[in-house]
Amino acid sequence: MKNESWSNERRAQQAAVINRTKPWERSTGPRTETGKIKVAKNAEKHGLRGGIMRQVADFLAKQNRLLKELEK
Repeated sequence: MKNESWSNERRAQQAAVINRTKPWERSTGPRTETGKIKVAKNAEKHGLRGGIMRQVADFLAKQNRLLKELEK
């Protein structure tokens, strides 16, 4: 596969096509319940709830539970 960068003319042509077709106006997001459930998990996979941040949040939640138990 070639690694070709777009010329300014090609970029302008593509921008014109996108502005003419306006694909964002037809985007409706997920329509089925299964699709809605799937995209609801995107934040966990890609946002602050993913990876190490999820582990930190779990650790802090556990610490809070232990502190509440000690206060009783």
